[in-house]
Amino acid sequence: MATEYVFISDLHMGGDEQLTTLDFEDELVSFLEDLKEDGGDVELIINGDAFGLWEYAEATGTDTLERVIEDHPRVFEQFRATGEEIDITLIPGNHDYDLACYPSYVDRLAEYNLTLEPEIAITREVADGTVWIEHGQQHDANNRMPDWGNPDALPVGYFVVQRVVAAAGRYSEHARGDWLRDIQSVAPMEEIPRWLVSNYFYREMSPLLRAIVVPLLLFFNITILYLFGTVLETIGLLPPHVFTDNPLIRALGAADYLLELIIAINVVVIAMLLVLAIPFWFFRRDLRRTLGRFGVMLSGVRVGQGDRPFLNAARDVFESHPDVAVFVYGHTHRASLTKWGDRVVVNTGTWLKKLQHVETWFSRLPGLYYPSFRLNYFRIFPEGDRIVVEYEEIETRQPRDLTRFQRLVARRPPAPTTIPERTAVDPAGPLELPDAGSGPDPEPATGGDPEREPTRAPDPEDD
Repeated sequence: MATEYVFISDLHMGGDEQLTTLDFEDELVSFLEDLKEDGGDVELIINGDAFGLWEYAEATGTDTLERVIEDHPRVFEQFRATGEEIDITLIPGNHDYDLACYPSYVDRLAEYNLTLEPEIAITREVADGTVWIEHGQQHDANNRMPDWGNPDALPVGYFVVQRVVAAAGRYSEHARGDWLRDIQSVAPMEEIPRWLVSNYFYREMSPLLRAIVVPLLLFFNITILYLFGTVLETIGLLPPHVFTDNPLIRALGAADYLLELIIAINVVVIAMLLVLAIPFWFFRRDLRRTLGRFGVMLSGVRVGQGDRPFLNAARDVFESHPDVAVFVYGHTHRASLTKWGDRVVVNTGTWLKKLQHVETWFSRLPGLYYPSFRLNYFRIFPEGDRIVVEYEEIETRQPRDLTRFQRLVARRPPAPTTIPERTAVDPAGPLELPDAGSGPDPEPATGGDPEREPTRAPDPEDD
């Protein structure tokens, strides 16, 4: 058993067409080379979604892994070389769930010195405590496996990936630029429609049409102010000629006529929207109810829900297994570290490009998705009677995928949450949960869900 553990997750290697592009290949190979050179009693654990097996539409079964190996020979050869010096362990996530379904994967991956443990959760002993390791998809209603190990028992998320994500990979070459392949970086999946609309507006829309639409949108608020002011003039709350027949506006000459034309067009648009607002409200209400019945929306990890289900799962594990000092998961693509007394919850994040929705400086223009990389890993090792969790980020060039127009109108995204470089806990110390309403996880996990897949306590002999 190793004395030091290194964690990464959510590499998502593989996929049709442009989805197989690995933006961070150089950094990943360099990272593995460094582990090889350092050597020692170290185990690298990739806790889920190492491969994007769901992203292949035509390949099925064990052929999907062969496609990944064929598409990324440099990475697999480095796995082989690094695995000669340290242990490398994989557990399945949801996107590479097939790893839990076909025993032949164990021998195939062993050829590259990769040890596959097809379990939903595993443990490792550090100092006098235990590290609980999982991917986390069992806490996401859209990606929970109804029958672990059954290749035909697939969640809703699989069909979304096959219908939407894999299709985006096949058609990505028809887009203006390679933006469509970034669909696998859009999380949660409810963001996909808004992301598509944003990219259509800024990338796919005819430049001539956009040149017409943008002024209309920019002047939309002015139009609303103009209408409001006109009403105030009509009822006598404002003196005349403040908004209507303003002499300063008339002095603009041709610009005055252009402004009046834009306002007139916007007035027509506003009138049409008001007419359609009532039937659209009823349609939207009925659509949301329908989608809720099918479990496509209003379930699982939703916008604004964040990591709450996973923190609740960590709480359950800490309370039912007092020896567990560190709970490690991935899946959400949001790296984080949460400390509850002498217990730590670690989210290993992702190496995929991250897309963060930001608003524009100009109201009514669609928001856009700011790209960035946060290549990171965690180290866990003993130090006396304590367990130390170290966090490190790998320097890389940030993507410059935005067009000039997008960079002009986009607000800067907020800085990512800072993760402490070093956190030490005493596994014999207490679990200190946050007070209700004061911490990131104020509500306890709900029980009694018949669809919730039970989390099995790993057998210590599995290690």
